[in-house]
Amino acid sequence: MIRAIDLTKRFDKNIAVDHVTLTVYPGEILGFLGTNGAGKSTTVKMLTGMLQPTEGTAEVAGYDVLRSPMEVKRRIGYIPETGAMYENLTPAEYLDFVASLYHIDPAVAESRFNDLLDLFGILHARDQRISEFSKGMKQKVLISSALIHRPDVLFLDEPLNGLDANAAMIMKELLKKLAAQGKTIFFSSHILEVVERVCTRIIIIDRGQQIISGTARSIIEDTDSASLEDAFSRITGVRDTEEVTADFLAALERV
Repeated sequence: MIRAIDLTKRFDKNIAVDHVTLTVYPGEILGFLGTNGAGKSTTVKMLTGMLQPTEGTAEVAGYDVLRSPMEVKRRIGYIPETGAMYENLTPAEYLDFVASLYHIDPAVAESRFNDLLDLFGILHARDQRISEFSKGMKQKVLISSALIHRPDVLFLDEPLNGLDANAAMIMKELLKKLAAQGKTIFFSSHILEVVERVCTRIIIIDRGQQIISGTARSIIEDTDSASLEDAFSRITGVRDTEEVTADFLAALERV
């Protein structure tokens, strides 16, 4: 489970996250939405112990993020928006290294990472250097590293970045099955169609503040919108895409 109360982060005079309170229960896939700069990644970094909150408290998997950061890290899997890896290693070497951090028996680790690499269709490349991989292949290794220790809680920040259509479908189905097993999943993404299909509940934040929470259907109905995309635009004040593109094309014709 994930619980945050009045979670706040200030950078000098700028408030990136402003008293966000939320709970994500086992078996839930929470979609966490917002425009660029709304505070999504900052929230994730506080919940995973990468950033210290200015105010508020957070618990993950039953442990206080500030008081027991190592206990939290043992129980979470984290896929960052932009993940750095030791690219001179092979996937087998890198995943074996990650597994060793969690004190997983080497034989068990190899079995798990072979299964994960096979799931994402790159088992044949397990002994190639990661530096030779495409962006999508690197993302598959990164996802595998977040899953190898079978975490209770998953934090996903744009996890589908770079994935091909087949891998993205596998990832979405995997998330549903993990939630069915009782895992707690925090899913941050700009891809509203995926969020609408995969997530059991959605929170939308804007300028660091939580604006609305509910299922995709309830948010659409509460905002009198035709779709989640339309609701998101209304909530965050984004200009209508048809209007924006029409204005842009009109401006080009005047030049």
